[in-house]
Amino acid sequence: MIRDALLAFGVAMSYAVQLSIPGLPFGYSELFLSLWILLSITRILAGGRLEATPALAKLARFWLILTLTLGVGSIIGFLTTTLFLDPLLHDTMAYVLLACVTCLAAAEPNAALRLRRIAWWMIAVASAGFVVQLGLGFGWIHQSGVDPWYWDRFCGWSDNPNQLALYCALLGPLALHLATTTSNPWGRCLGLCSLILTFYVGRLTKSDTYLYTTVLACLILLGLRVRAWLTSDGGKVSLPRQLALLFAVGFLPLAISMAPYALSEAASAEDFAKSLTKDKGGEATAETAALRLYLWEEALNKGAGSGSLGLGPGPHLDTPPVVNQQFLPRPFEAHSTILDLYTQGGLISVLALLWILGSAALSAWRARLDVLVALVASIAVFSAPHLIIRHPIVWFCLTLCLVAGTPQAIPATVRQRRY
Repeated sequence: MIRDALLAFGVAMSYAVQLSIPGLPFGYSELFLSLWILLSITRILAGGRLEATPALAKLARFWLILTLTLGVGSIIGFLTTTLFLDPLLHDTMAYVLLACVTCLAAAEPNAALRLRRIAWWMIAVASAGFVVQLGLGFGWIHQSGVDPWYWDRFCGWSDNPNQLALYCALLGPLALHLATTTSNPWGRCLGLCSLILTFYVGRLTKSDTYLYTTVLACLILLGLRVRAWLTSDGGKVSLPRQLALLFAVGFLPLAISMAPYALSEAASAEDFAKSLTKDKGGEATAETAALRLYLWEEALNKGAGSGSLGLGPGPHLDTPPVVNQQFLPRPFEAHSTILDLYTQGGLISVLALLWILGSAALSAWRARLDVLVALVASIAVFSAPHLIIRHPIVWFCLTLCLVAGTPQAIPATVRQRRY
C-alpha cells in the first residue's frame, strides 16, 4: 500500500515543479519515485518474487536501445560540438529514473492489478491537487512561492501551462478507462467526476495542443466504440446494426454531396475553431507556430549533421532569432519529442520510440481496451509539438497499456530458451 501511494504521488504530481523541497536540488516527485525504487529493490533483495512478462521484455529492450544510442550520441557530441553539462546530467538522470520505474513496475507480481490500483490513487491525488490549485488560481486560498497563472493561462503548480495541459490530456482518458472498466458505482462516480474536473483545468491552460489532443482522442474512442458495438453478440443481424452499417458505407458519398454547403459555412467554422484556441488564433498563436517551425528545422539540421546518430542527452539548438518567454536561455530544445530525440539519439532512438508506442497501442487493441488505445493516441499527438519523453506519467501510461494487453508471465521454458 505504501509503495503504491509513493508511486502514485510521484507520477501524478511530477508536473508540480513550483513545489520544491527547501534546501534540496530535487522536488517531491523525484523523492517519491526514488523512495519507490528503493523499496522495490529492497523487496527483491528480501526474496520478493518477480515476473518476466512480455511487457517487461519490451520495456527492457527499448531502454537498452535508447542507452546505446544516447551513449554513441554523447561520444559524437563531445567530438563535434560543445555540450552543456547541467542539461546532459538532468536528462540522463531522468532517463535512468524512468527506466527503473517502468521495468520494476512491469516486473511486479500481478502487475496489471497493481498498476490499476496505482492509477486509482493517481486519479484521487490529481483531483485533490486540481481542487487546491483552482482555489489558488481564483484567490480562494493563498500559498507563498506559487504563481498559478502564466499571464492569462492557468499553470497551477507547474512551471508553464503546457506541462499541466499534458497531465490533463492523459489523466482524462485514464480516469475514463477506470470509470468504464469498474463495477463499483462509487469508483465509476469518482472516475467521471475526475474526468470533468480534469477537462475544466485543461481548458483553463488555453493549450491548443490539449484541445487538438482531446478532440482526436474523442473521435478515435467514438470510432472504436462503434466498431465494438457492430461486432458485439457475434455480429448478429439487427435493424440498428444494419442502419449503422448503411450509414458508415454511405458516409463518404454523403460527405461529398454536402461539400458545397460545408464550404459556404467555412468562414464561420474557421472563426469557431479560432475561438477555441489560445489568443483566438491571433498574434500569440502565430508567433508560437513560427518559433516552433524554426526550432524544428534547426533540429533536423542538427540531427542530420551528426549523421543521424545524435549528439547525446540534453538540448542542442542555438538561440532562435525571436525568443518567446516560455523558452529558457540557450541551449534550446526543439519542443517536439521526435525531433528532440533525433538530436539526442539519432534515427535509431526515434524508431525505438515509435516501436514502443505502437506496441502499447497494439497491446491495448488486443485487450479490447478502447480508452487505452485513445490514451496512446493522446500521447502520440501531444508529443508532436512538445517534448514529453521525460514526464513520468507518459511512461506510466505506456507501461499500463503494455501490461494490460499482455498480463501473463513468460513460461519458464521460454525464458530459458530466450535468455
